[in-house]
Parts: sequence; structure tokens; C-alpha cells
Amino acid sequence: MKLSGYWWATVYSAGEVKQQVQGHNVITTDGLSFVAGYLAGAVASAATFTMAYIGIGTNATAEAATDTSLGAEVARVTGVVSSATGAIYRVTATFPSGTGTGAITEYGLFSSSSAGTMLSRDTEAVVNKGANDELVVVTEVTLS
Repeated sequence: MKLSGYWWATVYSAGEVKQQVQGHNVITTDGLSFVAGYLAGAVASAATFTMAYIGIGTNATAEAATDTSLGAEVARVTGVVSSATGAIYRVTATFPSGTGTGAITEYGLFSSSSAGTMLSRDTEAVVNKGANDELVVVTEVTLS
């Protein structure tokens, strides 16, 4: 089984799209271990396996499989989990006005609202999120 992923980040200002970036991510070594643990313990409570938190940050250092956290995390919110089609795991998170403002360059998918295991990380061009802007981040992880 191979995991691959993709990220989208869109800044909205007054209901209009202000800026958008997208790109592929790197699945981390810890993230692969997390998925293997999930598959091995599928009978465990769903509360144990909560890969549904998206973090954003301002560090532009390139992503690597050995990453365990964002370089400079500024906010993390609970995303909405869905299955796009087939073997695609999708998480969508909204960072409302006043949450996670700044020059956003990195995105991570985590198992917890703080710390936890990072499944994937992506760095992209700067998205400038102002105090009154809303940022919607979507990630998809494809199992193949």
C-alpha cells in the first residue's frame, strides 16, 4: 500500500477568494507508522484514531519524511473527515477570522489537537491570512 497526498489552501476575505495555493505533500515516517497501527488495531475505539486535525504554520523549510511537527505552527483546528472517492481520505478545516493569521507556508495533518502524530506535511508559497480573513484548508491522502 502506498500513501500520497495533496493540499489546497484558500483565503477568503468578505466572502470572496483572496488567494489560493495547492501542492503535493510528503507522507511522514511517523504517519506511516500511525496508519499501520490503525490497520492493525481496527477493532479499537474510533476515539483512538483521530487523524482529523489540521495545523498551519509559517516555516518554509522543505518537508521531509522525518518531520514530526510543523516548523512554526500558529494554529490547529479540528477538520471534517470525509471519503472523496475510492481510497481517498479527505480532511477539510476552516480557520476563521482571528485564528492563524500571518504568512502561512506550511500545513500538517495530525492525530491530536496538540502534539500527536503528524501524518503529512506540505510547504507552499506564502498565503497571507489577515485578521479578518477565513482560511479553508483541504488535504487528501490517497491509499494505493
